[in-house]
Amino acid sequence: MKISPSRVAAYEVLRRIETEGSFSAKLLPEYEANLTVRDAALTHELVLGVLRRQIHLDRHIDAHARAKKLDIEVRIALRLGVYQLYFLDRVPVHSAINESVELVKYARKRSAAGFVNAALRSAARTKHVLTHEDGVDQLIYDTSHPRSLLEKWIGNIGFDAASDLANANNRVPSAAFRITTKGLREAIDLSGYRQSDRTEGCLFAERIDGNLHRMAADGLIYFQDEGSQMIANAIDIRPGDRVLDVCASPGGKASSVAARVPDASIFAGDVTASRVATLKSIVHRQDAPVTTLRHDAEGTLPFEDASFDFVLVDAPCSGTGTIRHNPEIRYRVGPDDLIRLSAKQLQILMSCSRLVRPGRQMMYTTCSLEPEENEAVIERFLDGRDDFRLKRPSVPEEFITADLTARTWPQLHEVDGFFIAVLEKR
Repeated sequence: MKISPSRVAAYEVLRRIETEGSFSAKLLPEYEANLTVRDAALTHELVLGVLRRQIHLDRHIDAHARAKKLDIEVRIALRLGVYQLYFLDRVPVHSAINESVELVKYARKRSAAGFVNAALRSAARTKHVLTHEDGVDQLIYDTSHPRSLLEKWIGNIGFDAASDLANANNRVPSAAFRITTKGLREAIDLSGYRQSDRTEGCLFAERIDGNLHRMAADGLIYFQDEGSQMIANAIDIRPGDRVLDVCASPGGKASSVAARVPDASIFAGDVTASRVATLKSIVHRQDAPVTTLRHDAEGTLPFEDASFDFVLVDAPCSGTGTIRHNPEIRYRVGPDDLIRLSAKQLQILMSCSRLVRPGRQMMYTTCSLEPEENEAVIERFLDGRDDFRLKRPSVPEEFITADLTARTWPQLHEVDGFFIAVLEKR
């Protein structure tokens, strides 16, 4: 039996996420580019659906597997099968079962084919009613978030808010995008797309249709979460200003600033050759006037002191605010990561602070929900120094916090979770 290209692609993406530590946001475009529009859509749904429901699926798989130890290739094929059986009504039962059986053969696990067939037929007949240890365990099953992450959020924002957040992470977000520098020079038909009423230039589509695919491929539009666009809009600069984005890849914020203030001198860099290559590709495709370079923001940056009007520190972080778009992140974040990342974030802030001209600004932002990476980093940066002060970010009032920083929350605002702090140099 021939396996559908969409399921092979979904299997390969999930396998690489599991075995290589790669990310769905990077892999999906690579595999979808070689598929028909219909197959690409199913691949997208299968990958993100399995990742968003992975713990839920595994509990049912384990119930039907009867404690049998499973190779990861077999488990991925079973996850795809059970997801289709339980969450995709339009997929016939026989297709969900038969193609998963073929996938284990494709993965050179032919000896497991009979087991996969029997387990999926059992799952199709009977959906086990699973018992739960406590309310947190129920939430783990319902939302497929690890206990350690849920308990951390419960400690920070309470059980109800943590529950709302975890559920929001599993809702499929609308596709947010903006017109690029290149797109501004052409007549673009935007009828049928919704404009944001709080973020200038942000548009939404309920699904990514052929027209959007074409415009994105041509560099006329750029897909970018509304929260990320809001940060770029909050960069307070004037024509002629010098702007530095030190952790810029993939380039969404730098290219957005270039489209908004084309007369600014914008520099954007990152630490690895691959990240800089991505950055160059993005700004080139958009015709964005951005100078790209490679540097290590934790070390000595190749610029003179007080040489920039605005420095953006879009710091490397855990990414827990982007789980809506990158569901695999929830399974990877641990306490040691937050300790390591917060030290890196503080060092980058310290390194960048010398580049800011007096009276001008540095913005610190992350796509993390964790206080260790946000408020704690700013507190440590400001401790014992009086050359910087917090200034209210230029974002809508609903996002401003009591300490003059800003936060967005998936469960409250239907955007990814971001933290923003603007630091003005005295």
